[in-house]
Amino acid sequence: MAKVNISNVVVLDNPSPFLNPFQFEITFECLEDLPEDLEWKIIYVGSAESMDYDQVLDSVLVGPVPGGRHMFVFQAGPPDTSKIPIADAVGVTVVLLTCSYKSKEFIRVGYYVNNEYSDPELKETPPDMPVYDKLQRNILATCPRVTRFKIDWDDNQDSENIPPMQNTDTESNQMYDEKSNDELLKPMPGFHDDSNSMRMETELVT
Repeated sequence: MAKVNISNVVVLDNPSPFLNPFQFEITFECLEDLPEDLEWKIIYVGSAESMDYDQVLDSVLVGPVPGGRHMFVFQAGPPDTSKIPIADAVGVTVVLLTCSYKSKEFIRVGYYVNNEYSDPELKETPPDMPVYDKLQRNILATCPRVTRFKIDWDDNQDSENIPPMQNTDTESNQMYDEKSNDELLKPMPGFHDDSNSMRMETELVT
């Protein structure tokens, strides 16, 4: 059973200019005192073609964490535009919010992100080279894809840990089935939804 559950994430300053920081207000519940830090990361998926273009925008250590409900705002700067393929600058991509304990990832929250020009002329006739200060970022905050990974929280010597990306026993909050990057980056309806909050189930499926 997971010792930490994310109960809610609010996407702040959304929609916003592409070069603005990402901001997430995270509420999580710790079922018991944790002696080690939780490591949170914000990852920007630069391209569906290769994970080589993924950028860790920031990471933060929170802890030691006492049992109970906690809330904090996690802010990270925009991605390095020089590392984004030109063909993937405009359109739909993904931003990931992850959390690990003792270097083991146990939850990943993925959001669709739509980057488009706010200027009608640029939208109608996009320039060959992206003009990032004219792009607007819109995170589809109401439809996150949440994946949980089973980890050994106590480092029992007789238990076998499975690396998160190879864990075949991942659990979903059933909003979406497991998808590859290509499937995850398919256009989604509802990008103009005004809500920036999505309350997620805190109980893991066994």
